[in-house]
Amino acid sequence: MDQVREHPLSEPGHSTSEFRISVVGLGKRYGDLQVFEDVNLDVGDSEIVSIVGPSGCGKTTLLRCIDGLIDYNAGEVLIEGDRVTEPREGVAMVFQHFGLFPWKSVYSNVAYGLELAGAKKSEIREKVPHFIELVGLKGFEDRYPYELSGGMQQRCGFARALATEPSVLLMDEPFGAIDAQTREILQFELLRIWGMNRTSMVFVTHSIEEAVLMGDRVVILKGRPSTVSDIITIDLERPRTRETLLMPRFSELKEQVWSTLVDDVMRAEYVLSDN
Repeated sequence: MDQVREHPLSEPGHSTSEFRISVVGLGKRYGDLQVFEDVNLDVGDSEIVSIVGPSGCGKTTLLRCIDGLIDYNAGEVLIEGDRVTEPREGVAMVFQHFGLFPWKSVYSNVAYGLELAGAKKSEIREKVPHFIELVGLKGFEDRYPYELSGGMQQRCGFARALATEPSVLLMDEPFGAIDAQTREILQFELLRIWGMNRTSMVFVTHSIEEAVLMGDRVVILKGRPSTVSDIITIDLERPRTRETLLMPRFSELKEQVWSTLVDDVMRAEYVLSDN
């Protein structure tokens, strides 16, 4: 039986302060192109929400609106009850293509976010080695990005984001640019690290398997302009391990998400054929 959670804004007495992140009636337009409209979703404390949808539906744009990197045209984004109008302290973003400075060492790349936040040198000296070790890069502090594998570069990106100890972590297809084997290793590494810190996370991915593995809920964007079509609760126990991938329930949930997206593609084809 499908487990679809209605957005709490439809419930009597809902208050956005109940959630770490609340996206309320959000819309984004570029000129004549309406990317998405009336997007409503929430993220609780220590919750991972995965976002999936067809290419071009605005997943990355939505994430950038949540981060405050770009403006939105309708609705609002609230983080800890405050309206987001620009990037704010306590929110960190990890990009698909690493985003490392090629002229900086691993140590300096990890320290950058702390420096930007105005951290004292003593705090940087204390925190940077801790987070480098946490992501498995101890011994590589003096290496430069060109000397690292793709997986190691992404670990460095994780460390830079985590070093600021954010309450919200935004992940924009963080494993999209690395090979399948490394991707699986880093998925479980990220789950391990999240289990130690329990930050709120929004995880954008094209991979349905990854969305189900990572998320407490999977948000499905569909339509043109897109909006939230379904929110599926992932009732798999944590911590999640490689054995999770072999569970019948994991396969059922993956198929549930996939069938929802397939239906949308088929409907779009019928509309085109009728015209």
